[in-house]
Amino acid sequence: MRIVSTNFIPDRSRPGLTTTAIGTVDLQGAGGNWATVGRRSRGGRRVHRQREKRKGKSVGLRIGTLNVGTMTGKGRELADMMERRKVDILYVQETRWKGSKARSIGAGFKLFYYGVDSKRNGVGVVLKEEFVRNVLEVKRVSDRVMSLKLEIEGVMLNVVSGYAPQVGCELEEKERFWSELDEVMESIPTGERVVIEADFNGHVGEGNTGDEEVMGKFGVKERNLEGQMVVDFAKRMDMGVVNTYFQKREEHRVTYKSGGRSTQVDYILCRRGNLKEVSDCKVVVGESVARQHRMVVCRMTLMVCKKKRSEIEKKTKWWKLKKEECCEEFRQKLRQALGGQVVLPDDWETTAEVIRETGRKVLGVSSGRRKEDKETWWWNEEVQDSIQRKRLAKKKWDMDRTEENRQEYKELQRRVKREVSKAKQKAYDELYTRLDTREGEKDLYKLARQRDRDGKDVQQVRVIKDRDGRVLTSEESVQRRWKEYFEELMNEENEREKRVEGVNSVEQKVDKIRKDEVRKALKRMKSGKAVGPDDIPVEVWKCLGEAAVEFLASLFNRVLEKLQ
Repeated sequence: MRIVSTNFIPDRSRPGLTTTAIGTVDLQGAGGNWATVGRRSRGGRRVHRQREKRKGKSVGLRIGTLNVGTMTGKGRELADMMERRKVDILYVQETRWKGSKARSIGAGFKLFYYGVDSKRNGVGVVLKEEFVRNVLEVKRVSDRVMSLKLEIEGVMLNVVSGYAPQVGCELEEKERFWSELDEVMESIPTGERVVIEADFNGHVGEGNTGDEEVMGKFGVKERNLEGQMVVDFAKRMDMGVVNTYFQKREEHRVTYKSGGRSTQVDYILCRRGNLKEVSDCKVVVGESVARQHRMVVCRMTLMVCKKKRSEIEKKTKWWKLKKEECCEEFRQKLRQALGGQVVLPDDWETTAEVIRETGRKVLGVSSGRRKEDKETWWWNEEVQDSIQRKRLAKKKWDMDRTEENRQEYKELQRRVKREVSKAKQKAYDELYTRLDTREGEKDLYKLARQRDRDGKDVQQVRVIKDRDGRVLTSEESVQRRWKEYFEELMNEENEREKRVEGVNSVEQKVDKIRKDEVRKALKRMKSGKAVGPDDIPVEVWKCLGEAAVEFLASLFNRVLEKLQ
């Protein structure tokens, strides 16, 4: 995530006006003659800083869309492209994957997708790792429309991926697509931001006569019937076609190129009121993930509320106690921390704190970041080099469309498929070979847990809805809603069971817990389990041996005495 600020550029030629990245804004009026103040460099900077301080901070996003043709064999390559191009959110169309799932595609990127046929259609959204936990809701409407709702530091952002029927499809299918898109838009509250990125398979055309309120002048070629549907939809929903507002070379406006045809069919739409948050939009040239389509990327700046950033949880590397040399060093350092004593102190708080501090010093702590995805461990240097050569060949063919360059690009495409297939087969062969060992079983369980985690749309419940279905984000409103819920729950009258009277309690002396009982219990306990609130695993007590047995037996008996 990149934190940026919004800068206004004073227009010296026209007093009272300020030029932004997408046009000219009149800043005179109720707020005073801002442009006059702005001409004084010192005063202008001071006023600007005050305005930014009142607004809070901003979050920069790079959002893109791409018709991939098929996701089969392209997941890791797509993640690599997003990482290289610094794209945070990518809408994908024509995935041709059957199912309603979510899965990791490598490098921390996660794909949410939906499709009903493995041979046609299918849509999806790819999120960068830091935004995966921000997902509040996923709506899979059809294999042509799906949407995600994200909460980014208090701002609700709805991302909608669409894939319109091609020109030759039946009119009924086209009407169904636009009807589904209308329903999705109507279900989103007006106060929330919406970004639609889709392959609309239509040309809105160059120029904007009569449609100035929803599009700019910088389209491509002539408008057709399908393009008119895009413009009509934008008017119905009060949205703007972002691509057309930015003057770029034709090479950076063309989204589809095949043979001698160059057209613009992929578009980005957002609410007209949020157009000022978009600072740039263009087609990215030189990528080879898709054969015919090109990725369109826009840069947005969201003004967000200031929130305290949660700290990354760092854990002590207790697993190192499996090694005898680490265990011996831990015992020595703990003995030094206790002043040379072999026996642990009777006070639990003191003992626990000394153990935790010694563990952090001797064993170290984790960074708190997730390791590389096990599903893409086949992504080796040979595969990356092959994909790099394919990308350069695609760029060369785009610049000089000779038959020789075309054949070179096609040969490299086939070679990449072979290299990926070999790398995957080799990685899984090694996994199958290790399955007979204990480490291999652990790898398999880790892979299964990761797939289960990645398959869930919503990682954790971070916000809730009020009575009317609106999403609550602030801590105060969430607490207030929980209070209302529990007040209703606890004050509701239900049938009660009759209590049994006359129950006699049995009083008898409880024997003290013996050391051999504690010793047997520790021996039966499994290692590698999650720690409790005290952050001390069973490996510590096993490492300390008889000193731990004596301490725990004494502690348990003191607890029993207080209960009697």
